[in-house]
Amino acid sequence: MFGYPPAGESPGGFPWPGAIRLGGRWRRLFAGILDLLVIGFISSPFTYRTVSTITGAENGLSVQVPYAETLLVAVIGFLYYWLLTAFWQGQTLGKRIFRLRVSDISGQKAGVGQVALRELVTWLMYSTCCLGWIDVAFILFHSRKQAVHDLAARTLVIDA
Repeated sequence: MFGYPPAGESPGGFPWPGAIRLGGRWRRLFAGILDLLVIGFISSPFTYRTVSTITGAENGLSVQVPYAETLLVAVIGFLYYWLLTAFWQGQTLGKRIFRLRVSDISGQKAGVGQVALRELVTWLMYSTCCLGWIDVAFILFHSRKQAVHDLAARTLVIDA
């Protein structure tokens, strides 16, 4: 799919020496959940007003969401994923615990700009209605277990 050979094969169809071992889908899911919990913990001092405003809507009327706090949490999340992945051997805390890392499509270290593009596409998709679910679905059905953000940045999630 998208012109890439299956995992562990060269463009000619023969196995690469030291073929890349793709990270498992379940481990990737649990690493992502752990990372979201870490971001929630880090950003919780900034979200109290947001949560109390949303849960305080008793009459079913429209709710005013404080956008400044929501934007701040998005920036914290982006920086968490980008900085750790770019400068901590391709790993966030969740990926490190579940022995995964982000690499370029050849299995080498992904560049800082490449990781920034990956995270930007991720945040754009997840902030746009249901596109986050499409991003996750790509991981399930793509032969190299790549999400849309991986395809855009030409990255893989592999065993560490």
